[in-house]
Amino acid sequence: MSSKVPFVYMPPQEKLVIVYEDEDLVVIDKPAGLLSVPGRLPEHQDSAYLRVLAQYPQAKITHRLDMATSGILMFAKHRDAEVAVSKMFQARTVTKNYVALVQGKLDEEGSVDVPLITDWENRPRQIVHFELGKSAKTLYRRMDYDAVQDVSRALLIPVTGRSHQLRVHMMHIGHPITGDQLYHPDAAQSTLGRMALHASFLSFRQPLSGIDVEINGSIPF
Repeated sequence: MSSKVPFVYMPPQEKLVIVYEDEDLVVIDKPAGLLSVPGRLPEHQDSAYLRVLAQYPQAKITHRLDMATSGILMFAKHRDAEVAVSKMFQARTVTKNYVALVQGKLDEEGSVDVPLITDWENRPRQIVHFELGKSAKTLYRRMDYDAVQDVSRALLIPVTGRSHQLRVHMMHIGHPITGDQLYHPDAAQSTLGRMALHASFLSFRQPLSGIDVEINGSIPF
């Protein structure tokens, strides 16, 4: 018999906070615990996308955050914006920064450059696989260190955008993210009640207006 605990989806019900908006784009601060897009089951339909769609009927999601990750999430208001933003992400002209609390004393700065692949027998987990994995690179910098808790506050900058990339990369170098139920062996000991990973910063040149945009979100931990 499987020892897996059944997943019960209980998304937060607070109103979405809009942190940036223009005629083409709307950017929200997604709370931890809310899916970016609907799941397959009827009880997993509540999501950031459907909530935004209720207000902006033509909206399209441009990227995703894991359910357990909070922070900046951008939507296109119409098809032309969706296409333009997609090209922007493909060209890697978007800067995304994350803040995380990780176990142990992280080096002052560094990078993780190891390929990732889905662990098909344990989905949605991802694993490092040097032969079959897709290239993945993350830059990191230690912001501060709490010696009492043995926890570092880290700035994480994904160069690529693989699924669970930041989470697996931090685990790979021995500094799993606090509260990460998939990749931290002692996640249950966290007192935060959530995974400590937040999409805190987004910068890009608005592809339709040409305006330079920088969005800084408040960090909830």
